[in-house]
Amino acid sequence: MRWSQAFIPTLREDPAGAEAISHKLLMRGGFIRQLTAGVYTLLPLAQRVRLKVIAIIREEMNRIGGQEFVFSALQPAELWQMSGRWDVVSDIMFRLKDRKDAPMALGLTHEEAFTQIASQSINSYRQLPQIWYQIQTKFRDEARPKSGLLRVREFTMKDAYSFDIDQTGLDKSYQAHFEAYSKIYERCGLTFIPVQASSGAMGGNESTEFMVRTEAGEDKIVLCNKCDYAANIEKAVAKILLHEDNGNETLSLEQFPTPGIRTIEQLAKFNKDASAQKQIKSLVYLTNSELVIILLRGDHELNEAKLQSVLGTNEIRPAVEHEIKDALGALPGSLGAVNVSKQSHPKIKKIIADTHLKSRKNMVTGANIDDVHWRGVSVDRDIKVDEWADIHVVKENALCINCDHKLEMFKGLEIGHIFKLGTKYSEAFKANALLPDGSSNPIIMGCYGIGVERIMASAVELYHDDNGIIWPLSIAPFSIVITPVNNTDQKQMEIATNIYNELNTAGIDVLLDDRDERPGVKFKDADLIGIPYRLVVGKSIDKGEVELRTRADQSLKMIPIDSVTKVVSATTTAPSS
Repeated sequence: MRWSQAFIPTLREDPAGAEAISHKLLMRGGFIRQLTAGVYTLLPLAQRVRLKVIAIIREEMNRIGGQEFVFSALQPAELWQMSGRWDVVSDIMFRLKDRKDAPMALGLTHEEAFTQIASQSINSYRQLPQIWYQIQTKFRDEARPKSGLLRVREFTMKDAYSFDIDQTGLDKSYQAHFEAYSKIYERCGLTFIPVQASSGAMGGNESTEFMVRTEAGEDKIVLCNKCDYAANIEKAVAKILLHEDNGNETLSLEQFPTPGIRTIEQLAKFNKDASAQKQIKSLVYLTNSELVIILLRGDHELNEAKLQSVLGTNEIRPAVEHEIKDALGALPGSLGAVNVSKQSHPKIKKIIADTHLKSRKNMVTGANIDDVHWRGVSVDRDIKVDEWADIHVVKENALCINCDHKLEMFKGLEIGHIFKLGTKYSEAFKANALLPDGSSNPIIMGCYGIGVERIMASAVELYHDDNGIIWPLSIAPFSIVITPVNNTDQKQMEIATNIYNELNTAGIDVLLDDRDERPGVKFKDADLIGIPYRLVVGKSIDKGEVELRTRADQSLKMIPIDSVTKVVSATTTAPSS
């Protein structure tokens, strides 16, 4: 490609409103343009990167036996109604009606569509296992799209689905995808961290997110640098520490007045024996039209994703004041679970307590009387807990559950997610298969997704400097740019053009900067768009040499003109695996 003929609309200034580095540089480098909020046009440079990412994904998926499909992005509502997700994802799904008034949706994922095909076509264990995938446009009605390609309403995803006859088969498929994903990210040049994650609305009981560490990320990741324990904040757990609750003595339960006290902090200031760690925080949540009391240590925050997993539903919300008052007799700020039972408080379905409250004594909590609290609370003695679960948000510097090392926390950007779905969708769609003994069981499924544009943006977040992008060679729009210093110098242009033709013939992605621009402009543009290597054709041709500069570290070496094709071919050949 000749730069003079290419469409590369670079910008000298950062676009207004862009905050993420990838957003700024992809706009400035002429890779993307915004069409509307959360919707971007990929310009030719971005499409070249995108296609290279897709090629790597496709190769690694095919390597583990994946078979590629192309499903429609337009899906009928009944598919989602069959799985029970039509109402669950209503806030993020683009919906429409056809001319016959039938409800339709633009797919944000394709579990239902793939499972329907399996239910129609697979009926025996002899047809399993199967790995099916597609590379498809997805749609998500983001409430606050931002950060360029990182949080958008239209994007490209590779979604794959495995179908197995038993749990052992699912484990093998899951591991195969874990290894394939690791190879994909390695080949794309990304530094990544696999972390334990919550399955959320997808369902299933085990999942792994692949994260890139960057300040542009919107997820919080908990990491142990000693044993490599890593988890999304929604899933992370920490070691339970033993506390000395006012010595070994177990105090008697008694009420005391707390006028105007409404928060953990206010109570801690009001009573020196009621530090946040010695308080029991009581929250009331509504799920499936029933109220539950949630108990946490006063200095802990509720992790709603963990609570959703415990309750087995995403449909939860904090109860409002009149619901709480009606059920417990007091307003928030004076709530507690002492002596609360289904008999005494029939509107309360259950009491769920965080595991870090187990065996705690001499605690302080609300008395379900406005402006009154209990002290001397022994959890085992005074509260009838229906279910114990880890439901709090892990704090930085908490101790690792595996090795007692302090945990660190950082921002991460999700670039892929794999799930063990189990039989949630196969049961909904009656996708069953006969076993060798003649019985019929639901097919066991896995789900595996990669965001293509997120890989592009992540690479920019990881690899850039003050001058622009530094693309990994394997996904760069071009491997090398040839820059003649003086376009009016006939000898320079002749040598540059000859090298360009030779590299093209050798199958190398090469860009010839034949624009009538000053050398400084050419060099700045090449650095901005991030081409890994630059071949400068200048005065050194009088010595029979040209300059080969590496974008990443700006190192350079002089190479003989007659050796350019050999040297560049060896330098720009990215490994295939």
